[in-house]
Amino acid sequence: MQLDLNLLTALDALLEEGSVTGAAGRLRLSPPALSRTLGRLRRHTGDDILVRTGRTMTPTPYALAVRDQVRDLVQQAHQVLAPSRELDLATLERTFTLRCHDTLATALAAPLLQVVDEQAPGVRLRFLAETAIDTDDLRHGRVDLEVGAGLPVSPELRSETYGHDQLVVAMGRSHPYTPAIDLQRFAAKPHVLVSRRGRLADPVDEILATHGLRRRVLASVGTVAAAAQVISRSDCLLTLPLGLSRPLIEAFGLVTVPLPVAVPDVPIVGVWHQRYDTDPGHLWLRTQVGAALASAMRQLPET
Repeated sequence: MQLDLNLLTALDALLEEGSVTGAAGRLRLSPPALSRTLGRLRRHTGDDILVRTGRTMTPTPYALAVRDQVRDLVQQAHQVLAPSRELDLATLERTFTLRCHDTLATALAAPLLQVVDEQAPGVRLRFLAETAIDTDDLRHGRVDLEVGAGLPVSPELRSETYGHDQLVVAMGRSHPYTPAIDLQRFAAKPHVLVSRRGRLADPVDEILATHGLRRRVLASVGTVAAAAQVISRSDCLLTLPLGLSRPLIEAFGLVTVPLPVAVPDVPIVGVWHQRYDTDPGHLWLRTQVGAALASAMRQLPET
């Protein structure tokens, strides 16, 4: 038997009002229409529900027994179909999983944890490293928010560009490189690249190629932290985003200078699955991530 759940709403109104006319007014239906619904309820339940006693209607013992249960079911249905958009951070219990490059993690972790500690003590954050291959973790809910430089290609994914960061050249403090160095000498210096896929070229090489130049790339490593350690102890150069890399620049005692060639700023993009578009908790997370990134990109190290 296929059950029409609208019957629960009608039954609740009938039991609350104690009359067909009153219930019809409450539901904005005509009395004849609700009389037909009452007939359907009687056939489904095998009970009269309401019986006439003089000028009034009296609920049957069955109706009295199920009245509270029916009211609870209708209220639960309303809560499911019209969920509250009020977010109580003080009582929010949730774990958010973010995936991003280590540079972004170092820029995000400290300010996000401070906000969580102050505003939402029941929230926990899980930071995952970027993978060498693309995954469907956003689609399947294993990752709540992915932050990187690329825009999504799937129509079920949403994105927000939080800002752009300037690329600079980083090196150890004892490196003989100077900001006045020309493009040819920059290309001739040894370089370390950061690539989660182990690539030995990036967009800087494409720009150099338009000038007929090719870099001396000695190696690629998977994280900016690993690359920063290498260049802090060698004469290699590293191209990295200035604002987001501030914690690593300070931690490894690096210095930065402008690139000797114009390179587009790097976009910082948050990507999530469309099912989280209107989720209050997820919206709060995205807002905090955006604020943390904006703060990180404003606090640039001295060069």
